[in-house]
Formats: sequence, C-alpha cells, structure tokens
Amino acid sequence: MKKNSIKNTRVSGEVQKVLSEIIRGEIKDPRISPMTSVVQAYVAPDLKTCKAYISVLGDEEAQKNTLEGLQSAMGYIRRQLARELNLRNTPEITFILDQSIEYGVSMSKLIDEVVSGGEDS
Repeated sequence: MKKNSIKNTRVSGEVQKVLSEIIRGEIKDPRISPMTSVVQAYVAPDLKTCKAYISVLGDEEAQKNTLEGLQSAMGYIRRQLARELNLRNTPEITFILDQSIEYGVSMSKLIDEVVSGGEDS
C-alpha cells in the first residue's frame, strides 16, 4: 500500500477543516444533528474522491437522519468546497458514519462500572 504524500495529507486536512465549517455553519437542514463533527477526511491522490468520516452524538435515528441530510446536501457541500479550496478537481465526497467516539464512551462506562464494582467487595 502506497504511503500518502505530504501534499495529500495536507489536502485531506484542509478538506476536513472546510467540511467541518460547512456542516456546522452553513447547512440549514433540520435532519442534520447540531452535534455532528468530521473526524477524518481521506482524499484520493488523484483528488477525485474523498471519504469523510463523521461522528454524530445521538441515537441511531439521529445518525441515520444526519447521513440522509448530508447526502441530500451533497451538491451544495461540493460547491462550497470548490469555492473555499482551489483544487484541480473537487472530490466526490462519501460520508461514512464513524462510531469510534461512541464506542470509546461506552467502553469507558463499562470500565468505570467494573472498577466501582470491585471497590464494593
């Protein structure tokens, strides 16, 4: 597997930052949860595609609605991304739900339960 170049890493970071700003401040879709964050963005070396991992704080219904809202706002998001970033190609974005933060919180709760249960004995 080819290691990402410094340029590609920089472009991915910039895309992640701009996507976060667009989702947080410019999209008015009520389906999109206000507690949505872009965890990571990976832009392909040819700048044609981008995988954006998003995290949504809330139940499964909120996560599903947020993904639907982002998919329906895809054209607007790409247009804003093209205006903000001067790239040869504006990547086609694929939103992927990242549940690592939620998983970490649940594991932390389980660890706390085990630790507090051990103190009672």
